[in-house]
Amino acid sequence: MLEYVPKSITNFFLEVYGLYGFTVAYFREIFKRPFEFKEMIRQFFQIGNKSLGLVSITGVIIGFVLALQSVPTMSQFGAVSLIPSMVSIAIIREIGPVIIGLICAGKIGSSIGAELGSMKVTEQIDAMEVSATNPFKYLVVTRITATTLMIPLLVIYADAVAILGGFLALSIVGDETLYFYFSKVFSALTFSDILPSTIKTFFFGFAIGLVGTYKGYNASRGTESVGVAANTSVVVGSLLIIIIDMIAVQITTIIS
Repeated sequence: MLEYVPKSITNFFLEVYGLYGFTVAYFREIFKRPFEFKEMIRQFFQIGNKSLGLVSITGVIIGFVLALQSVPTMSQFGAVSLIPSMVSIAIIREIGPVIIGLICAGKIGSSIGAELGSMKVTEQIDAMEVSATNPFKYLVVTRITATTLMIPLLVIYADAVAILGGFLALSIVGDETLYFYFSKVFSALTFSDILPSTIKTFFFGFAIGLVGTYKGYNASRGTESVGVAANTSVVVGSLLIIIIDMIAVQITTIIS
């Protein structure tokens, strides 16, 4: 009966099952000794510090463009003074986490997929198994943990930079001062705006690390599979971020 099922559907469910098994293996290994702290710290640096430049530029552009494009519309209603509040809420709740998550899926997810894929092709992972090293714990657990913890920090940093970018736009087109701008920003934000948007970024980071390591770790032997692993890591990771965001918005709406 399975021969009548389209191959694309079969492959989809096989991928879902594979990701599920990879997730179970991650939570089983993360609490076992030895803990690869040195490799994890290196991954923190690779993921966090080396992404600051791209995240900074993206954040400034997000806030600058959002504020600048809002001026003509809001001025028609005499509501230019509400732009700082609108920019801060939009960035904190939705725009900042999603766009930075997608940027990180492209940069970090593809990097992890290509790195582990090349190690798989060159049989470095097999060599680690022969030398009595647990490659899953050393390569997979450290990277997923690093993305899970570092992506929220990058998003928080990008949100702050984006809000500052909004001030730069308003200071160019008007006479907005830094004090009054941030007073409007902080008066508009509430704890219910910040907490849900921060929590979902942990899931974004977990999804990016999970997909990147899964695709790279299970790459086939051919050299072409390295590019395929990097490409599919970006596509699947970005799709998961959008799905997680949709679920998080629905849950937040129901709770509030």
